[in-house]
Amino acid sequence: MDKTTGHPRRWQVLGVMVFSLLAVVLDNTILNVALKVISDPEAGLGASQSQLEWAINSYTLVFAGLLFTFGVLGDRFGRKRMLQIGMVLFGLASLASAYAQDPGQLIAARAAMGLGGAAVMPATLAIISNVFAPQERGKAIGIWSGGVGLAVAIGPITGGILLEHFWWGSVFLVNVPIVLISSVLIAVLVPESRNPDKARLDPFGVLLSIVGLVGVVYGIIKIGERGTVTDPQVLVPTLVGLAVLAGFVLHERRAAHPAFDVRYFAIPRFSTAVASVGLVFFAMMGVMFFMAFYLQIVKGYSPLAAGALVLPFAAAQLIFSPLSAQMVRRFGGKVLATASMLLVAASLASYTILQVDTPIWVFEIIGFVQGAALANIGPPATEAVMSSVPREKAGVGSAMTNTIRQVGGALGVALLGSVLSATYRDNVAGALTVLPEGLRHAAGESITATMGVAQSLGAQGAAIVAPAKQAFVDGMHVTALCAAVIALVGAAVVARWLPGKETVVPPVAAPESTEPAVV
Repeated sequence: MDKTTGHPRRWQVLGVMVFSLLAVVLDNTILNVALKVISDPEAGLGASQSQLEWAINSYTLVFAGLLFTFGVLGDRFGRKRMLQIGMVLFGLASLASAYAQDPGQLIAARAAMGLGGAAVMPATLAIISNVFAPQERGKAIGIWSGGVGLAVAIGPITGGILLEHFWWGSVFLVNVPIVLISSVLIAVLVPESRNPDKARLDPFGVLLSIVGLVGVVYGIIKIGERGTVTDPQVLVPTLVGLAVLAGFVLHERRAAHPAFDVRYFAIPRFSTAVASVGLVFFAMMGVMFFMAFYLQIVKGYSPLAAGALVLPFAAAQLIFSPLSAQMVRRFGGKVLATASMLLVAASLASYTILQVDTPIWVFEIIGFVQGAALANIGPPATEAVMSSVPREKAGVGSAMTNTIRQVGGALGVALLGSVLSATYRDNVAGALTVLPEGLRHAAGESITATMGVAQSLGAQGAAIVAPAKQAFVDGMHVTALCAAVIALVGAAVVARWLPGKETVVPPVAAPESTEPAVV
């Protein structure tokens, strides 16, 4: 392959990478539509609220915990090979999820899907970085990012269509044909690439990364379940995870052949881009968490209609993500990323104007602006990370970006979700005094619980519907403002530390005596 022009089949390879990623990203959003059906004892598995949460969280826990490891293994043993293994694992686990006989089987199968997804995600971006020359890589990453945005948007729509015609397992079974087609295309079109350095492995460093990330992500998940950061089930795994990650950093600094050269964090371009990705996904995912409830419960749209209403967000991603590289060349990464982060903050703050009776076109405009802003943050930040590490370490750079994205998003859902829940409980408490005392606590847990109690009480329950919707909207406003503040912090970080237009930072190579291996 000519390093100045890239691989001759690079654009076909890019198409395969986007298509391969479709199943992994699609599954993260498509499941939300099916949760209600899966909880039905007749039509689904009769899963409890806790079991439904773990059907989601088991995937997140394994996926986030092993992203870094699979990125390292792909660099060492071959990214194409790791991608193929990941696709097969993901397909088989999707099949097992579709035909799960009880909630426990579904949770286990979802964890296995996370294992396959963790192998797929970093490999796709690492392969793109290797087949494209630097001058085209930004555009390619923008198209890849646009594909991710498309998958996020069509997930709820696809889930709604499938559930209208088939059983709940179809939301998982749809992954299987995607996996089969992708596997054939990968075998035919995608070239193999790996780190040419065959230095010794660093199994202890990899083990530390797994234990540390799993501990932190588990603690974050427990924040969402417990609604507090002081519970021992939150504090213990989180603190242990952070301590192990600190040990990982110390080990990597001293190891002759580290799994990841932590000196990359001394590069402003690398560390600022990673931080911006984490902050923006913290803010965005925390807000997107309440959007489904606003559209389906407050506004009364069906799951299919609610999924269709996020299409402007996806359209903005598809339009602006491929153009982000051109925008970076024209204005520079610092100016573009800072302006985009400020626009994200403004769009998040704009959710405070939404009321129960606000016309839906206002929501659509906010979604489009939000998608356009995100399209000009994700690709440039990802390109900044990938261009800061040598091409042979592309898997590690990709894994680092995606790990931060997952951890930031999970933390946003957990903490901002807790803010929303606490605010809602306080706001709705007064309206629930008309209910029998034994029902007040259960009805005040969430807007879903309130509506369930209201429906069961008939005419008596109808009196609490409007106050509950207003209480939720008020809580949504508080959550949106918190998210906007986080985005403003991200804008400040980018404006202060991201290099400007004329700054060129070559990838860091370690001295020969301590040349890092990929694992």
